[in-house]
Amino acid sequence: MKDLEREIYELECRHISPDVRISQEKLAEVLDDEFYEFGSSGGIILRSEYDGDHPLSPDHMELSDFKMHQLGEEAVLTTYRIKNKTTGRNTIRSSVWKKRPNGWKLFFHQGTVAAV
Repeated sequence: MKDLEREIYELECRHISPDVRISQEKLAEVLDDEFYEFGSSGGIILRSEYDGDHPLSPDHMELSDFKMHQLGEEAVLTTYRIKNKTTGRNTIRSSVWKKRPNGWKLFFHQGTVAAV
């Protein structure tokens, strides 16, 4: 893995880790101020919805088939699969990360339920 790809992979792993999912402060370090998500539940989630009591559960997830695609000097697209070890649900994921003055931030995320 190249340096940037490894950095983004580690950020994706951080984004799905239980300790970040239950911490408003840690989640705020990962998410861009303009973040939005098309959730695997079918809903659209805005950054402001993660302030206060955010709805993320501390599920244990396993990331596989990670790929990163450079969209420019300050944006990348990632695609990967998630096996939720807590619920048994499989999803395919995509994220857009943007480079900001304070580092790479998660700008957009989508989860889609997958059969396997």
